[in-house]
Amino acid sequence: MKLGIAADHGGFELKEELVDSLRSARHEVIDFGAKELNDGDDYPDYVVPLAKAVARRDVERGIAICGSGVGACIIANKVPGARASLINDAFSAHQGVEDDSMNLICLGGHVVEHDLAWDLIQIFLSAQFSGAERHKRRLAKIALLEKQYVDLKE
Repeated sequence: MKLGIAADHGGFELKEELVDSLRSARHEVIDFGAKELNDGDDYPDYVVPLAKAVARRDVERGIAICGSGVGACIIANKVPGARASLINDAFSAHQGVEDDSMNLICLGGHVVEHDLAWDLIQIFLSAQFSGAERHKRRLAKIALLEKQYVDLKE
């Protein structure tokens, strides 16, 4: 699977470990940065390009990491077509994909260690959108809202 990953200083160490794990599992990984540890960097600089790549389907799914995962989740969801969630448990890792077509998982580099993060990512990557009519209806409402906000900016 072709994946994108991004992290600021708060998630840098975890990102580096996960890139190795993902490549060992034969995933193609596009690293959106940070490319080096810099305590003064900002998560939007890395997560926005990742979220845009996910929304354009340049990558199949994305992984965004900051210190808590909260900031990465907030900024990713500002990109129309990105459906990101902060995930700390196995149920949400698959349910978010199955019901909500989540395409970007957000993790906290100061919250989850590598083994849990790796488990959550594997669950996220193996899950598939159910295609249930009620879920499609909800996604259409999200898409409409995104379009309305894009139209307001023009």
